[in-house]
Amino acid sequence: MKYLDIEKLRSLSLADFRATRPFPYYNDEGVLKESGFQDLLANMPPLEMFDQRIGEERRAGQAPHDRYSLEYTPDMPVPKPWQEFIAELCSDAYRKEIERLFEAKKVEFRFHWHYTPRGADVSPHCDSRREHGSHLFYFNSQDDWDPAWGGATLILDDGGRLDYNSAPALDAFDGITECKSIGNYSALIKRTDHAWHAVRPINSPQDRLRRVFIIVVNPDNLFWKVRDKVIGKRIQRF
Repeated sequence: MKYLDIEKLRSLSLADFRATRPFPYYNDEGVLKESGFQDLLANMPPLEMFDQRIGEERRAGQAPHDRYSLEYTPDMPVPKPWQEFIAELCSDAYRKEIERLFEAKKVEFRFHWHYTPRGADVSPHCDSRREHGSHLFYFNSQDDWDPAWGGATLILDDGGRLDYNSAPALDAFDGITECKSIGNYSALIKRTDHAWHAVRPINSPQDRLRRVFIIVVNPDNLFWKVRDKVIGKRIQRF
């Protein structure tokens, strides 16, 4: 593979992933080969392709996750390195590792980019119950991002106390672990009702954006496909 170092995921034991606290997650360097990371970083989709999503309501009164968002579709003219990388993500090799780590029989993916501007944050939340989890790839480097600007994913420990349908502030949590996110890092997060995570408000200059590529991992489930069709929700599945 040109981009993925699939052996990095294969070397992660299921037992170690399960045992990670406060919930199963994996944040390390090098799931992408360094040359692949640099190629993708140099060819990020332009902001003109994105939709601005500001002030959208969230579950249980959680604060909006303001951002620029782009969801991948097969005919989307993203730069060639991204087309090649997404093809690798659709391979049996990557899908098999995600199914192994999430202990899922059959999964499908959605792909999207989030660019977060100055002043925006990601309020504490757990991912939707229709998901198995997500794999986040970070695309800010030491050359273009100061750690003081924020942007790291925060892994939050609620001690098993908080209701999934609630809107807690950061000070409601027993512990906060900051993921490494500058340079060639990714974070694989398994969804549970207590897999809370967040991002503090971005404090970057106006011309800088926190850039993340997210693989949302869903079950390949007929129920959700029919439901989405009935309510007119268009979902790209891979």
